[in-house]
Amino acid sequence: MSHLSAATRHRVAFTLNGRPVSLEAEPRLLASDALRHGLGATGTHVGCEHGVCGACTIQIDGVPARACLTLAVQLEGRKVRTVEGLGPAADRLSVLQASFRRHHALQCGFCTAGILVSLDAFLHEQPHPSEEELRIVVGGHLCRCTGYTPIIRATLEAAEQLRSDPSLPDSSHV
Repeated sequence: MSHLSAATRHRVAFTLNGRPVSLEAEPRLLASDALRHGLGATGTHVGCEHGVCGACTIQIDGVPARACLTLAVQLEGRKVRTVEGLGPAADRLSVLQASFRRHHALQCGFCTAGILVSLDAFLHEQPHPSEEELRIVVGGHLCRCTGYTPIIRATLEAAEQLRSDPSLPDSSHV
């Protein structure tokens, strides 16, 4: 399939959503392709492939990053979180995800994974977000369906819930 020899492949080992994973990657393999095709983390959507739309946003060591601009080999030894890792369990939504559901903060859902990953990281950094701050965060994502208003409402509600009840199973960093 590839004209590159096996010698140009690198073993890349990292933590994905709390569990150790590894894969063989050519130096030019994008993290988005490694996650989706190599490891089955298909919640990482690929939109523009230029880092503009935000659909491919993941967290690397707790910091949002565009998977379409990150090489798979850059994940070596890092902690990576995708939308699949936000909930406290595979069959349970995080507080933020549940709030999105209640507020109908998604429609087609294509951009939703990246937005959730960015907002999750921001709420861990800033548990008392203002509407203006949230608008800046979601401003880095293109959404053609919701108009962002329900996203902001859902996030403000989730932030309030997380502050008022620390026992809630939030999506604490893996």
